[in-house]
Amino acid sequence: MAAEEVYEFAGFVLDVAERRLSRCGVAVALPPKVFDLLVALARRAGTLVSKRELLDLVWPDTSVEEGIISVHVASLRKIFGSSGVGIDCIETVPRSGYRFTAPVTRRPPRPSGVLSIFPPGILPARAGVSEFIGAGRTHLLTASRAAVPKAIEAFRSAIELDPGYASAHAGLALACCAQAELRIVAAAEAYAEARAASLRALAMDTANADAQVALGTVLFLSDWNWRGARKSLERALQADPDHSEGWLLYGRLLDALGHLDQGLAAKQKALERNPSATVHLQIALSMWHQRRYDDMIEWANRSLALDPRHLLAREFVAGAYLKKGEFDRHMAESIAHAEAAGAPAALIREMQDTYAAGGRAALVRWALQRNVGAPPMQLALMHGEAGDLDEAFHQLSLALAARDPALVNLAVGPQWDPLRDDARFANALRTVGLMSQAAAPTETMG
Repeated sequence: MAAEEVYEFAGFVLDVAERRLSRCGVAVALPPKVFDLLVALARRAGTLVSKRELLDLVWPDTSVEEGIISVHVASLRKIFGSSGVGIDCIETVPRSGYRFTAPVTRRPPRPSGVLSIFPPGILPARAGVSEFIGAGRTHLLTASRAAVPKAIEAFRSAIELDPGYASAHAGLALACCAQAELRIVAAAEAYAEARAASLRALAMDTANADAQVALGTVLFLSDWNWRGARKSLERALQADPDHSEGWLLYGRLLDALGHLDQGLAAKQKALERNPSATVHLQIALSMWHQRRYDDMIEWANRSLALDPRHLLAREFVAGAYLKKGEFDRHMAESIAHAEAAGAPAALIREMQDTYAAGGRAALVRWALQRNVGAPPMQLALMHGEAGDLDEAFHQLSLALAARDPALVNLAVGPQWDPLRDDARFANALRTVGLMSQAAAPTETMG
């Protein structure tokens, strides 16, 4: 078992092994990397910790910009301030790093055989489980195809250590949903495992916010059960008002239902709690749905500033330029995306030559010829842009039958505008259950 490591400062208790920060017995929610940053600073309280040291300690296997440190420090300062702490616990040393200035005391280890007392209904995970869960959540926040299998492995390792810990099963459910959204595993297979994992988590603890978020995600992305998803996510946020993933999913759900201002407001709440690249990107997606393409580019670039390798962010920038009619900029961003994704140089040259010879229309025809086996949803979009509506709706019907998770934005996404005036599009909305839901009045959470 790992040695006990608990620090006290300014009324807070920082339990490193349990990955828990609390004040007056109440847990304070921290994103995984914000927690790691706090640990790195508290361990060396009173001394200067350079930016390079913090990057090595908190992001040892990731290439990130120094600016991400200031973002996470700002999150910590906001948490300390909202908790009524009358001092700034973190001093910025210009051009050097940071110093934790609050007096820190390390608790002596509990004597062997003495049991700790936890609030009713809250049980600690076994040693190591919290670390696996934290690692899994960190991998999920990158929203990359390479990281999702690592998240699956981390959550399964947590379950192996403690099969009765609800949050581990909930994390596995979210990771399975990510597999479906990123097309790593067939949607039916991924969502079946996600559903089973979320229901196991709820059976262990119906009040667990992670479990409610997991079930809400399955109901939203797989079942298109708008009412059920909303209830689950609202229960999660009532149980834990600082649940950043809950606010992010709630914002996505409200967006899909056509409540765009309220969806953006929910995502802003997620940003306040976790200023990660993925949350910035989801705000960019809200701008996309609102047809605010310049704002979308700005938010997607903020995501890239935090994670220069974020492929979805590059794809978002390219899509925004396409909608603005700036085809040369779109092409340049598409090439940058292809290069970042590791596309063969010969394929990239073929793209460039095709565009140079015939513009965007030629590039769409070229893509259709090369991507015959692409997912039906993508083929529907390409055929729609090419003006072949019959084939576009045929492919859309296949995507509906496969319950493609990207179709949750069918009512609001501008990518579907070429099909929107056709009577068949209303039938597609009815299939997804969005025809009446998108126009329904709503009262969102405060």
